[in-house]
Amino acid sequence: MSHKALIAMSGGVDSSVAALLMRQSGWDCVGCTMRLFENEDVGLDAKACCSLDAVEDARSVAVRLGMPYYVFNFTADFREKVIGKFVDCYFAGATPNPCIDCNRYLKFDRLYERAKALGCDAVVTGHYARIGERNGVPVLKKGLDPDKDQSYVLYHLTAEQLRHTRFPVGELTKPEVRALAEEHGFLNAHRPDSQDICFAPDGDYAKVIETISGRKSEPGAFVTPDGKVLGTHKGVIHYTLGQRKGLGVASTAPLYVVAIRPETNEVVLSHGEGLFTDTVTVRDLNLPAGEDFSEPKRVKAKIRYRHPEQPCTAVRTDDDTLVLTFDTPQRAVTKGQSAVLYDGDDVLGGGTID
Repeated sequence: MSHKALIAMSGGVDSSVAALLMRQSGWDCVGCTMRLFENEDVGLDAKACCSLDAVEDARSVAVRLGMPYYVFNFTADFREKVIGKFVDCYFAGATPNPCIDCNRYLKFDRLYERAKALGCDAVVTGHYARIGERNGVPVLKKGLDPDKDQSYVLYHLTAEQLRHTRFPVGELTKPEVRALAEEHGFLNAHRPDSQDICFAPDGDYAKVIETISGRKSEPGAFVTPDGKVLGTHKGVIHYTLGQRKGLGVASTAPLYVVAIRPETNEVVLSHGEGLFTDTVTVRDLNLPAGEDFSEPKRVKAKIRYRHPEQPCTAVRTDDDTLVLTFDTPQRAVTKGQSAVLYDGDDVLGGGTID
């Protein structure tokens, strides 16, 4: 009996090669692209985004591979689950990771529903990650290419979801993926990787937040930890913890953002005092690998996507709270980001930094 897979195709080379590899493995495949937002809704020029090009690139690969292809309109879900949370977090002084939320609520939630409706056994993406087994259940593992590993943004996957997920490019390096795409005549073989959040391609998050919300972030005071006023900031949504550039405050030594206080509309600056901590509280947990952390456990943890893993001790203090104590203090631990726990290549789970 043949197996059927729904391939999430962004128009990029990774998901295109994922589709190729599934076809070569004998799977009956259906390609799809998720339409997540309208350019006008986030303040982009109608021609500014490459979404139409992305759809055409994905469609061309699907046609070349003899696959049916669909475009699914998930704009309402994306607005609620991803963009809405993004806006609310910034106004609350936190820094969210919308790519994690998109994977969690769209690719591995709404897309699973469509996969079932189409009679598919698995959802396939072009993420650089792998799936193994631990404690008798499926476990997420790092991608083989350390420069491209995307396990951090997939930590939320449950054991049940992992049973119905495939990551075909997780065993490959990026150059190998591009070589396969070129060999098979894919138009996107050398398309550059996307670096920014899809709905803020120029990196101006504050502009997008104000456009979406219809709210202006009011100027307020830059203050020292003991309350001395240093100047005026542009609004709390313009700043993140640890930021040094673009503050516009004269100082003989570098100043850093060490706290954001939306309740008083203050941004706290220091010369580094308060920027490091060795204790991190994590909530909204997903721990699918069978580890309960009721007793302290030595692990490594990443507190942001490009953050190198750091050794720490993790212990569960209640049903939905982990406390991580790092061997060395960590810089700019940021509310709203995710802490992801590793044992070697295995992802033990993670949660949101409180």
